[in-house]
Amino acid sequence: MAEENGLLDVGPLEESAAATGFPPAPPPIYTCTLTPELVAKAREELQEKPEWRLRDVQALRDMVLKDQPNLRTRLDDAFLLRFLRARKFDYDRALQLLLNYHASRRAWPEVFHDLRPSTVKHVLDLGFLTVLPHPDPHGRYILCLRPGKWKPNDYPFVDNIRAIYLTLEKLIQPEETQVNGIVILADYSGVGLSQASSLGPFLAKKVVGILQDGFPIRIKAVNIINEPRIFKGIFAIIKPFLKEKMAERFILHGSDLSSLHRNIPRSVLPEEYGGVAGRLDTSTWSRTLLDSEVEFVVEFCQPDPLEGVVLPDSMLFEGEQPGPQSEDSYRGLRSQLYYCY
Repeated sequence: MAEENGLLDVGPLEESAAATGFPPAPPPIYTCTLTPELVAKAREELQEKPEWRLRDVQALRDMVLKDQPNLRTRLDDAFLLRFLRARKFDYDRALQLLLNYHASRRAWPEVFHDLRPSTVKHVLDLGFLTVLPHPDPHGRYILCLRPGKWKPNDYPFVDNIRAIYLTLEKLIQPEETQVNGIVILADYSGVGLSQASSLGPFLAKKVVGILQDGFPIRIKAVNIINEPRIFKGIFAIIKPFLKEKMAERFILHGSDLSSLHRNIPRSVLPEEYGGVAGRLDTSTWSRTLLDSEVEFVVEFCQPDPLEGVVLPDSMLFEGEQPGPQSEDSYRGLRSQLYYCY
């Protein structure tokens, strides 16, 4: 099926799961890897019925082949299940998400061109992000972001987005994550005016748009800690683009670690955040990504998946360009950032 849709088939890809402890990707031929507990959770929260699962996948596959026959996309069961689960098995919404997923690559070529781990090694080495080694009690892996590690003179901000996207791609592979979702922990220590002013409304809209409407992952909570006064200005840039449900999942803890521990237990947190899981280690996750280089070359270093595809007028990412209004808004928000600072 991959060959029929213009994708390169390089056979099985080597996994580094044994070395890192992160669950491996499902096998090429789909076999459910969910525990009975997760099967029950998927049924209750995602409307996933095991007896209808493959029928639902086939229905989505048929929609793609009928409505978008030129779309260069994977059509295997494991891949399409990501989109069905992310949209609670609503076929139309799952198809829209799949189209958004591919459309984002065309809308933001700076992020997706030559997207592979070795091109963001400098971001990983800086410690801008990592994934904590143990999931929380709900089975959700924790993506830890430390934006204060980045300085505008280091490299373009878009490199951080590239590293985040690659991390999300790796996180979404195991079925457990597709059902449980993930949690974000963002430590704003060291964030000042120089970093905050790099995020304008246009950039914020594209980032939020991809995370909310262009990627098949469920973000269950965003925990913000050590946020400075300037974070008011940062959140003012982001909030207009957040759906109400997502905005409600932002939790601001300040420097109150006990507040953080009520949401993420100490047992899975590193010592830096009052936890008992040892020192924060960024090298293990970096190795997980870097060991997946070939996998990402296959996924992203190929022809435009939308070449020859006619997208609906309602496509989320189509035709978004910064205009005079967004520039005016940016100037106003920069003034607000200076005031907060």
